[in-house]
Amino acid sequence: MHTHIIGSGIIGLTTALALRQRGATITLHEADTLFSGASLGNAGHLASEYIYPVANLATLAKLPLMLANPLGPLRIDWRYLPKMLPWGWKMFTNMLPARYQHNHRALLALNRASLAAWERLAAQWQLPPLLQHAGILHIASRAKTAARLPAHAAKLQALGFPCQYLSGDELQELEPALARQHGGIHYQHSAHVTDLATLGAALAERLRASGATICEHSRISAARRENSGFSLQTENSANYHADRLILCAGAYSKALAQQLSGVRVPLDTERGYHLMLPREAARLRLPVSSIDHSFVMTPMQHGLRLAGTVEYAGLHAPPNMARAHNLKPLAEKLLQAPLDDEAAQPWMGFRPTTADSLPVIDRDGDVLYAFGHQHLGLTQAALTAEILAALYFDETPPLELAPYRLRRFARPTNHFVRLHTG
Repeated sequence: MHTHIIGSGIIGLTTALALRQRGATITLHEADTLFSGASLGNAGHLASEYIYPVANLATLAKLPLMLANPLGPLRIDWRYLPKMLPWGWKMFTNMLPARYQHNHRALLALNRASLAAWERLAAQWQLPPLLQHAGILHIASRAKTAARLPAHAAKLQALGFPCQYLSGDELQELEPALARQHGGIHYQHSAHVTDLATLGAALAERLRASGATICEHSRISAARRENSGFSLQTENSANYHADRLILCAGAYSKALAQQLSGVRVPLDTERGYHLMLPREAARLRLPVSSIDHSFVMTPMQHGLRLAGTVEYAGLHAPPNMARAHNLKPLAEKLLQAPLDDEAAQPWMGFRPTTADSLPVIDRDGDVLYAFGHQHLGLTQAALTAEILAALYFDETPPLELAPYRLRRFARPTNHFVRLHTG
């Protein structure tokens, strides 16, 4: 039985490895080059402590101020607004208390088990020592924000996430490069990846050595069910037959999921930016997340990565690299000394975000789905691979999957048609 996987980001690579380890025959399709999208350009943070949905009613109240601020964390391209309104409405309905709490519990279940899954993966495939477990700092520049942090830290401790509230003095003692802050939280057991390119290369090397077939520059434009298996067609008209299919193409999964299932997933892309500062690798000891400015500063082997912001402009608008460069003055507000931006490298990529902030992780016959992990693709990748392997081999998955099923988005009429057309 030959399984084709669409997408070679962190979800696709870890899933392919999990299946190859157990003998599955795998062909992996990548539209560009392996590990070249959001998996390569993210903040490198295994953000297990991010257990609350992306959007909430408190954020909604701040929306006008965020949109009015040119250095703010959110931008919406007005030309794209009509296309995103249906998704935006569904996201709003998921901010209401009952749905919000349901989605929070589902994120909690995934993230609580995510770091241990990464440690199993790293040990299993003898990955380079790229995971740093020194934790992460979430800092508050405003007194009003800091005042809420002790209660938030206590809540997370009760949920099983070790963390400690720190005063401004304690923050500066732990991270001397920071300018004076009002307070923060140290998540001691959080981890980050110090070199994403090396991680991707190591995963790809293990996959090639295992005997998998890898097809780069193979963008799948059409995927259809047949009487036995699936037919795949690429943009350059190459054709493939798959006995089983796994869809994990991130922000590009929506159209293919609809072709395969009839379900129109409310998924949009949050365009994220980073600015890599190669001369600032030693500036910070720990990753630092700014609560008030919504971005992360991550020390990596090849520089300091400033990552964050959300831009809604779709998959086809050109990147607005001013948003990447805007991260430098924001970061300098948090630091005691200016940053050296010589040879700075800006980047933009696509985060696939569903309206309820939960990924699709599911199996429907011989097709498996794993996409829509929003800001948490890196965090949840190893666990998602374990879940898919269990589904693939007809085993009980490690989590209850009801919150992540594809058909949570299906209208009743679509479900009826799907059942009666096979």
